[in-house]
Amino acid sequence: MKIGVACSPGLAIEKAYILEEPDITIDYGCIPTERVSEELKRLERAFDQSKEQLNAIYEKTLLAVGEEDAEIIQAHLMILGDPIFYDEVKDAVQSELLTAEHAIQKKVEEQVAVFEMIDDPYIRERAADVRDVGNRLLLNVLGIEIKDISNLKENAIVVGRDITPSLMATIDRDHVKGILAEVGGATAHTAILARNLEIPAILGASGVLSLVRDGQTLIIDGSRGEIEIDPEKETIDAVGKKIEKARMIRKELGLIKDLESKARDGHSIELVANIGLPVDTEKALEYGAEGVGLFRTEFLYMDRNCAPDEEEQFVSYKKVLEAMNGKPVIIRTMDVGGDKEIPYFSLPKEENPFLGYRAIRICLEDKELFKTQLRAILRASAFGNALIMFPMIASVDEVIKAKEVIAEAKEELRQRNLEFDEAIKVGIMVEIPSAAVTADLFADEIDFFSIGTNDLTQYTLAVDRGNTKVSSIYTSFHPALLRLFKNVIESSKRNGKFTGMCGELAGNPLAALLLLGLGFDELSMSPSSILKVKKIVTSVDMAYAEKVASHAMSLSKAEEIEAYLKAELSGLGLDYILEL
Repeated sequence: MKIGVACSPGLAIEKAYILEEPDITIDYGCIPTERVSEELKRLERAFDQSKEQLNAIYEKTLLAVGEEDAEIIQAHLMILGDPIFYDEVKDAVQSELLTAEHAIQKKVEEQVAVFEMIDDPYIRERAADVRDVGNRLLLNVLGIEIKDISNLKENAIVVGRDITPSLMATIDRDHVKGILAEVGGATAHTAILARNLEIPAILGASGVLSLVRDGQTLIIDGSRGEIEIDPEKETIDAVGKKIEKARMIRKELGLIKDLESKARDGHSIELVANIGLPVDTEKALEYGAEGVGLFRTEFLYMDRNCAPDEEEQFVSYKKVLEAMNGKPVIIRTMDVGGDKEIPYFSLPKEENPFLGYRAIRICLEDKELFKTQLRAILRASAFGNALIMFPMIASVDEVIKAKEVIAEAKEELRQRNLEFDEAIKVGIMVEIPSAAVTADLFADEIDFFSIGTNDLTQYTLAVDRGNTKVSSIYTSFHPALLRLFKNVIESSKRNGKFTGMCGELAGNPLAALLLLGLGFDELSMSPSSILKVKKIVTSVDMAYAEKVASHAMSLSKAEEIEAYLKAELSGLGLDYILEL
């Protein structure tokens, strides 16, 4: 049965291990003033104890799965170590006379509410991290033992209401074969860790705890978001064979890691990675990324009290460029504002933040903030192959103004006798329909286009992708999107530019033939998708891909396009990749 969100692909058959929720009782009454000192001591102990635990988890994660995944726990330590957060909790005890546990709960929920307003799914899911830290603080202040899945006695599929990132970071990799939780989504840190660990996972499985008992045999399909409870022996045997086959396929895909991303007739297409932090380059290189097609720099601005200065940004960008060792790295300038609320920016509340004051619109108004980032990127460009990309571009005028700021930043660096790439390439993220429709008008001003399918789809179809009532309408396979892709590519090629794609569609194996055939020069995706897409690209010639794209363009419905592309993969014997 379909139960939740398919978050980490793969199949698993094991007995259910139910994670019991601790009983948290909060005293909501006001405390007498003479008890304030005692509550503050409880608060301090809880923070100290939580820091000790998270430091131990960080060290264990670092040894078990490496620096990239350990950074998730480092982010939890940053939340816990935020002096403003601590002072606000402390003040709630002193000024509002709340118990320590009530003060923690109140301030955590306030922070969670801020993150949950954010449109970008990767940033919105940080609410789960804040809640995870808050839950740890509550358990420690109340003296409740924190649950642990780091040392199971036998293989199991872990089932719970919320499998938090800190739980996932200490998971018993030898025995946990699957994850099934009532909350969470595909971009949650729990899902990211599950994918990195190659553990099948289904999140957002509302009500699953009322269906599954401890010890029951389960089959979970992390590719489809489906489970089967107490399956027949024949089903278990059949799924077991599929699991073994998938293991062999992954092993085979690993063999093409260093293979060039070329169709059989030699036509090249760059397969590169989306990253959010410098440590993400480790995973990108592990999967054979030929560069970075999207470095989301806004992550450097989050979980802190003030914007990062030039030096801090320079160090981060330089680290990525050096790690990529000459491979191209497209650095997207800060994409915050509106729905991506960062407290220290003091941005106004907006009725419609999705169409509001954000990204390049903020940067062009706050030139010093923008110039600080541009100087850092330019300085880092002396250490690798950096490119600059502007987000949320609606008109050519915005590009001209942004380039004027780059020119100012360059001149300031010359005056400081600092080196940078004088010929650094500049491009735009095509995520507003006006930019896609008038792509030809941008060609004289930029060096490249990169289509961001997430927002372009949302704005073209007038669908809030976070609204479950209309989510069925949201699809990047819509014929209107395909026509916008084609218009951008044709305008780009006529003017000798290159065109990439950095939205979710780029890493969808179902779209690989279509995107190759349409003529994209580059596809940027989650590192774990690279080998799947590479397998498809290297299995066909360009003429075949162009024929597939041409036929897909003639179809009038998204469902028809998806069915056709699946049939073509099936005909090539490559549809198994969709299950990985």
